[in-house]
Amino acid sequence: MMKRFFIALFISSVAITAMAQDATELHETARTFMRQGDYSNAILVLNRAIKLQPNNIEIAKDLGLNYYFAKDFTKALDIYKPILDRVEADDQCFQVAGDIYLALDDAKECEKVYKKGLKKFPESGPLYNELGELLWAQKDYSAIKQWEKGIETDPGFSKNYYNACKYYYFTTDKVWSILYGEIFLNIEPSSSTSPEIKNILLEGYKKLFADADLEKNNTDKNGFVQAFVQTMNKQSALAATGINAESLTMIRTRFILDWFTGFENKFPFKLFELQRQLLQEGMFEAYNQWIFTAAYNLPAYQNWIILNASEYNELSRFQKGRIFKIPAGQYYHKLLP
Repeated sequence: MMKRFFIALFISSVAITAMAQDATELHETARTFMRQGDYSNAILVLNRAIKLQPNNIEIAKDLGLNYYFAKDFTKALDIYKPILDRVEADDQCFQVAGDIYLALDDAKECEKVYKKGLKKFPESGPLYNELGELLWAQKDYSAIKQWEKGIETDPGFSKNYYNACKYYYFTTDKVWSILYGEIFLNIEPSSSTSPEIKNILLEGYKKLFADADLEKNNTDKNGFVQAFVQTMNKQSALAATGINAESLTMIRTRFILDWFTGFENKFPFKLFELQRQLLQEGMFEAYNQWIFTAAYNLPAYQNWIILNASEYNELSRFQKGRIFKIPAGQYYHKLLP
């Protein structure tokens, strides 16, 4: 009897292991279809995998996501609703579920899901970004508070910088659109939206130097902003002949030299540390050409690359070989209530 019991137990464990292996293999096969954009085949395979492992949340997430990509939003929602109540649900689950509600034109439920997710994950940059974009689409300009909170709590996530940059550019602000835009470019140097942000940066510097005296009309009491404007104001004369890559290279070089003799300890800032590193390693001109000449005259930038191939290649290697992230504690934009 005992021998038969152990044999049965062994067979059972082997069967369970085989099922797990089969489910894992099916999941990997489905992900291959998913990467190829073949969502119908991915769904077919995942439905078989979920039968083998009905409690596997990763399989369920991918199944719902493929229904979403296949535009079968009702089935996608049927799968994601119970996922949100599971302990192991991550912030991405709430993000996807919110996107599904949005695809179903249910903005009210979408907002509820994002907010529910933020209660569980109060430091999720993606959820703050999604909620901000939802509010913005409804012409609710408190969206900026969501993007700012995302920047503060999750400084490595890029999209909040992108949206905040665009928001501030169309206000009277002259500082944060420049800073947030350049941070975005360094987090995502190869983004498809980089040309848009580069143009905002160029126009943003023109806006900053529109008045000969930058401090005269600055009413922002934020200490970091005052330090930035004060240091930039010292370079105002260099803007007299216009704003372009060459003048901005000089302006920003002198700004960095002045900043690190006056405000380095009071306001440590990773973006300025990067600029100083590029300056010290002889890549700052190439970096400014990459941002500003590419923004207003792409053929001129392409010609610059031909004439300065080694400098361009050095900057490219540098950008590909590091991850840029603002450290926690370097959030200086405190919104008024």
